[in-house]
Amino acid sequence: MFRCVLIGLTLSAATLVAQAQAVVARQFPATALRGEMVFGQPPEVVLNGQPARMVPASRIRGTNNLLLLSGSLVGAKAVVHYTLDPQGFVKDVWILREDELKKPWPRTPEEARTWRFEPISQTWTPR
Repeated sequence: MFRCVLIGLTLSAATLVAQAQAVVARQFPATALRGEMVFGQPPEVVLNGQPARMVPASRIRGTNNLLLLSGSLVGAKAVVHYTLDPQGFVKDVWILREDELKKPWPRTPEEARTWRFEPISQTWTPR
């Protein structure tokens, strides 16, 4: 009896944590751009149809905001937000959830320069 209650409480707690993670809005830097990424053998990726490389210290966050290993994503395709380092290598990647895809986000540095970013609401609006 005690084990059943304990298992039920553990499953309930896990469900609540998963729901809370789905509801929490993630914060993206204003330097992040949106794109389509196909993960190849690390450090290779295809970003917006063009070959690219990830830096050795890159971070990939899944839809639950937990870190993912690039080797576990080989062959996967996703819409992402990403940042680049000064040399043009991919630095940070966030795989987007459905609610995040609904918000407009710049896809090029030129768009980012002509749009206005509101960091609190995490929204971009064309000027």
